Amino acid sequence: MRVALHTTVRPDRIEAYEAAHREVPVELTEAIRAAGAHAWTIWRSGTDLFHLLDCEDYGKLLAALESLPVNIAWQARMAELLDAAHDYGAEGHAAALPVVWVL
Repeated sequence: MRVALHTTVRPDRIEAYEAAHREVPVELTEAIRAAGAHAWTIWRSGTDLFHLLDCEDYGKLLAALESLPVNIAWQARMAELLDAAHDYGAEGHAAALPVVWVL
């Protein structure tokens, strides 16, 4: 399944956001893969962040990550950098952007 997400980074935190993503903890990337993600790419346009995630089941992925200490720490770090963060709890499943068109 392919999931698109939109978040926004605080204008004064762009550099810190990009720096954080150059050093994502290996434990977190391993947990994301173990939860069923095959690929996750983030693009930035100004303060807008666009995520494209390929995974087996998005709801299950979120549930698997929700209570992991490494993800909780990462989400706390991201909360300091983002204006609109993605909620990794059960409600976060609705954060996916609706598909409008596919070629």
